[in-house]
Amino acid sequence: MDFAWIIALIIALAAGGAAGWFAHASRTGSLAADAARAEAEAVALRQELERAEQRSQQAAERERVDRQEQALRAQRESAVLEALSPVRETLHRMQQRVDEMQRERVEQFGQVSEQLRSAQALDEQLRATTESLAGALRSNTTRGVWGETQLRRIVESAGLIARVDFDEQSAISSDAGSGRPDMLVHLPGGTSIAVDAKAPLAAFLDAQAIPETAVGEEAARRADLLQKHVRAVRAHVDALAKKSYWSGLDASPEFVVCFIPSESVLSSALAEDPALLEYAFGKRVALASPVNLWAVLKTVAYAWTQHEVSEEAKTLFDLGNQLYERLGSLSGHAQDMRRAIERTVDAYNNLIGSLESRVLVTARKFPGIDASKLEQTNAPQPIETPVRRASAPELLSERDNAA
Repeated sequence: MDFAWIIALIIALAAGGAAGWFAHASRTGSLAADAARAEAEAVALRQELERAEQRSQQAAERERVDRQEQALRAQRESAVLEALSPVRETLHRMQQRVDEMQRERVEQFGQVSEQLRSAQALDEQLRATTESLAGALRSNTTRGVWGETQLRRIVESAGLIARVDFDEQSAISSDAGSGRPDMLVHLPGGTSIAVDAKAPLAAFLDAQAIPETAVGEEAARRADLLQKHVRAVRAHVDALAKKSYWSGLDASPEFVVCFIPSESVLSSALAEDPALLEYAFGKRVALASPVNLWAVLKTVAYAWTQHEVSEEAKTLFDLGNQLYERLGSLSGHAQDMRRAIERTVDAYNNLIGSLESRVLVTARKFPGIDASKLEQTNAPQPIETPVRRASAPELLSERDNAA
């Protein structure tokens, strides 16, 4: 619409210019030529106006088409967005979950890092403690105390009581001389088993410091140390066999228990020398680790329990027999009392019979006595109910059974 106003303004100006030009031409005498030119210019202007109107209409049509396309596009986009709304919500929730997982992952990584640092610190502390313990266990005195402590802990965990089921450091005298085993475990029947704690650790600790995957000189050195460890165990077996603790104990099983307070110490020696166990048996020495010693001691504790139950059962049996005998004596006294009561009843009935048949008959014959009043007096009644006899066989005496 603005573009048409511009065209109209141009035409008006052109017309004004043409009128002025005609006036000037009349004044100058060339009006015809000027009019022709003005007409030609007016035609050109009208053509230009028509073309401008066509362009304006085309522009308006394109604008209308563009608006329609934009409206259709917006409608399609709205429909698509509406259709994708659940997907968008799902994606939104998924994004929130991903963010939460990311935060949790960061927190977990932080916790894992903290735990790794703590584990590293504990590992360093454990390594230092292990090195300190390994250094302490290289001392013979420390190894002895450690072995005795382990032995006492296992014995008590098996349910045995100190100074009742076992004694520590008891002196024994035998043909081989005097000795003092670490522990004497008492068995039912008055017998005992000697237990001695040994901890051959020097060569074992040196061998464990070398990894099993070592090769070359390190592997050879580890093998030599394990052989040295086996020889140390054999030496302990020989020393215990020479002491012959069983010969100084009354009716004791002819063997002694060599307690090694670590499973790995004994298992490594047996793995290196499978004949070691048979060698110890031949020397009357039983090699024991914490596991199998606990099993043996648990069996001993069970045997003591069964022995106590048997003793209590025997005591109850003796008491039962004694009670049975005394019940027999009591039944004899009861029978005597029954006979006495029967005699008393017979005497009472005889008394009543004599009173009624003799005394009262004579009394009625006295002159001046009202016989009717004498009849009204309550005369004693005889006892008709018999005394109950015992019928149980346990309460019958030999005389009753004979009768």
